[in-house]
Amino acid sequence: MTAGTSNWRLRDCEQIIKGNEALLKHKHLIVGMTRIRNEALILPDTLDHLADQVDAIIAYDDASTDETVSLLLDMARTELPHDWMFCFDPDERVTGNLRSFVASLDTDASDAVRIQLFDAYMTPQDCVPYRSNQKLLHFRRFYGPEQRDILMLWRNRPAINFAEGHGRTPGGTAKVKTDLYCQHYGKSLSVEHWEETCAYYIRHFPFDTYGKKWTERKGQAIHTESDFKRPLYEWGETLFANAVRI
Repeated sequence: MTAGTSNWRLRDCEQIIKGNEALLKHKHLIVGMTRIRNEALILPDTLDHLADQVDAIIAYDDASTDETVSLLLDMARTELPHDWMFCFDPDERVTGNLRSFVASLDTDASDAVRIQLFDAYMTPQDCVPYRSNQKLLHFRRFYGPEQRDILMLWRNRPAINFAEGHGRTPGGTAKVKTDLYCQHYGKSLSVEHWEETCAYYIRHFPFDTYGKKWTERKGQAIHTESDFKRPLYEWGETLFANAVRI
């Protein structure tokens, strides 16, 4: 199910849902929710990657400024009963098996999980552009040690909900644990994509918080160190051992 514009109303959602009628009203283990903004290049692999990980996916327009995210979460609860919600960006790849992981939490009191995310980088020896017929998982060799713990999994509980200003992270979680790892490719699909990303943040975000930083990054797609001037590491235990939470 996809959200096409920010002008949605509930009747529009109902019309879109009809194409996935076989999924409705059945209990699911994991339902995915993702933001979509010009993701045609990576979307085929994103769907392939998640085919065995989640039971259904709801997508929403990242340009939305209204109640779209909250509306779709409510819709998922009504039309797609589920135990867990997995909220992800199309350019993220969680390396563990989500089904096995959430099954192991059956007796755990945690109601949400923060996943440890690391940025992949293009380097002088590894800067060939990503193509849509490739797997994105492990596509790049090197990653920055900066670790962001992103709340991406939560149980289907009424207290967990989105409100204005929440972004991709809902409020209402009580006991949150940190586990699993995620590769983020927003900085490393291609030089062209890097420049488009810089332009997007410069145009659409406050200069002091994002615009200045991304203005300085223009023309700097190829890296020998991270954006934070730290060494790059191959994916694995050495990267995790040198992780710096930001």
